[in-house]
Amino acid sequence: MAGDWSDEQNDAIVADYFAMLANDIAGRPYNKAEHNRLLQAVIDRPRGSIEYKHQNISAVLKGLGEDWIQGYKPAFNFQASLVDAVVRWLDRHPDWLAPAARMAIGTSLSTLQEEAMLWIGPPPTQSNAPPPDELEQMTAIARKYDVAERDARNRTLGRAGEERVLAHERASLLAAGRTDLAERIRWVSHVYGDGAGYDILSFDTDGRDRLIEVKTTNGWERTPFHITRNELAVAEERRGDWRLVRLWNFSREPRAFELRPPLEAHVSLMATSYQASFLT
Repeated sequence: MAGDWSDEQNDAIVADYFAMLANDIAGRPYNKAEHNRLLQAVIDRPRGSIEYKHQNISAVLKGLGEDWIQGYKPAFNFQASLVDAVVRWLDRHPDWLAPAARMAIGTSLSTLQEEAMLWIGPPPTQSNAPPPDELEQMTAIARKYDVAERDARNRTLGRAGEERVLAHERASLLAAGRTDLAERIRWVSHVYGDGAGYDILSFDTDGRDRLIEVKTTNGWERTPFHITRNELAVAEERRGDWRLVRLWNFSREPRAFELRPPLEAHVSLMATSYQASFLT
């Protein structure tokens, strides 16, 4: 059978992919070849076509800022109907988007402090951007399904990311012999709410403030994120101290990079909502 895949075929392979992904994330053994053989009988597609469609699903999940099966390298130029099928599955399984179900949200802060510090790498730039066609598809998916808004509403994900960065900051200062500063770190958003314009008060080893705003996603480093007007204002007012820590690949192996003001030097800022006032 050739040509485009039907909705029924897409739904079947997407459901099977998520079954494998759940096992993959949990570290449970599963047999990809057996999954493929069973799908061949159900959807009447050859082995190679199914394998490539699995790679397409990985690419869709990457665009949606979600985890994917590492053994299926994302492959692009997929049908728009496949994106719809993945979103349909996620809509039917809202718990999937709650990281608490898939990673150690319940892990204590003391346990996190015993782990290795976060991998901090370079931020995305034009020089390390993916091919234009790939980037265009990923950007289109993220915009259409408003991945940034979804992550911003996911309080569990945001809290977990802040907790992980808090542990990293403490571990970094302890490793530098600044126990005094490590004891002064404060989880500002947890204690006082989101009005400060940053989530964590930490310190450089010389004692200078580090005002850290944390943005977290399970997906890749280029997933868009929301930032508030107040956060931008504090970033401008405290340019020397304010940092945005972007935490990504969170459900697998958390990685991060830092952005310093002015943010316009690193990202394109787009207004997504407006305050309406009555004319006087």
